[in-house]
Amino acid sequence: MATAVIMPRQGQSVESCIIGRWHVSVGDRIAEGDTLFTYETDKATFDERAQLAGTLLAIFFEEGEDVPVLTTVAVIGEEGEDIAAFRPAGSEATPTEAAATPPGIATTTATQTAAVPVVATTDTDAPVSPRARAAAERGGVDLAGLAGSGPGGRVIERDVQAAHAAGRFVGRPAAQATPVPVATPAPDAAPAPPATEPAAEPATWTEPDTRIRQVIATQMHRSLSEMAQLTLHASFDATAMLALRRRLRAAAADGLGREEGFTLTEQVPTINDLLLYAVSRVLPRHPRLNANYESGQPGRPGQITFFRHVQLGVAVDTERGLMVPTLRDADRLSLGAISSRVRELAAACQTGEISPDLLTGGSFTVTNLGTLGVEQFTPVINPPQTGILGVGTLTTGIRDADGSPQTYPRMGLSLTFDHRAVDGAPAARFLQDLTRALTNIDILLWEGV
Repeated sequence: MATAVIMPRQGQSVESCIIGRWHVSVGDRIAEGDTLFTYETDKATFDERAQLAGTLLAIFFEEGEDVPVLTTVAVIGEEGEDIAAFRPAGSEATPTEAAATPPGIATTTATQTAAVPVVATTDTDAPVSPRARAAAERGGVDLAGLAGSGPGGRVIERDVQAAHAAGRFVGRPAAQATPVPVATPAPDAAPAPPATEPAAEPATWTEPDTRIRQVIATQMHRSLSEMAQLTLHASFDATAMLALRRRLRAAAADGLGREEGFTLTEQVPTINDLLLYAVSRVLPRHPRLNANYESGQPGRPGQITFFRHVQLGVAVDTERGLMVPTLRDADRLSLGAISSRVRELAAACQTGEISPDLLTGGSFTVTNLGTLGVEQFTPVINPPQTGILGVGTLTTGIRDADGSPQTYPRMGLSLTFDHRAVDGAPAARFLQDLTRALTNIDILLWEGV
């Protein structure tokens, strides 16, 4: 029996997803568990797998289209089954059906289309995707007579790109159009000489933003255009932190250090884990930085929402773009639990399988560029949060020790805060408390036992 494949809902806040890539074609035999297509939310990328075996009978949306969640995107069943009832309402796509046209007829049609001269019009009887039509308008590409390679012969973006490269431009007189003949060489014609040089690669290329990139761009522009941001820089003595980590590594090598949900023999807390632990303990004493701020509107004052516990955002660099999963109730987690949970969240971000619900609801964010050699920087706040902490790399500091210069390991911190919600002195006091806690991290951990 024919069965619909629907666009899943990933998280309660997701209303639509973009199809990134189809991994199968109409007519393919599908096994249960096969990857059907990849799709993007505004936060992550997912693979949709087949829930049953059968033949892929129809595809209703092509790559690049934005599809509402719970909408039918394809049909799996057995050849010959009626799929008319599965066509999504309002879809302008024509479903591609298995074995709809014999291969010989399709070849003849393509050959005839190639010989048609270009005419000065962007109208076409073939179905055209919104992305393809927009690309044609931007590039001045003539769609008349253009054969589509998408489902049901639909013209998609890559067809427009190929037409642009072939010189199919709107406004070109028909008399000047260069048809693409189906040439048959004369019997005695000499064979064409082989190409001696490869085609030159283009000097530039253009790629559309991914859904994630679009969201990052919107959020960062909103952050810098709406907020009154100011950054304070400080540093702390990392001697105790490095010594503590050496002890933890030695304990792990000896098979020691067990606590609930955490085994040192499996993982040793990183420097970043220790930083997150310290932030989670200091932040509750500075509630205006553990908050969300909403700006006022005419007739309505701005307001600040305080969080009883620390919902700590942790910036994660992925191939798809920056993601910030939320470490829920971080102030109630042990160091081991923080270390374990951060690893899980980062892994889910890297594979693109993280739930969008875990990428929202943060009260404060930590972003660490120390592993890339950055000493200090100006992090940008993730709205509507009121602050973000940037962590720099380890450097060598010099201080006075009884009249003699002494070197020590120093780590830089950069706090950006929203001056609409937090004044400079309270922000500086948070940074002061944090550097003191990090300088004495072993005492902070002892107090948390």
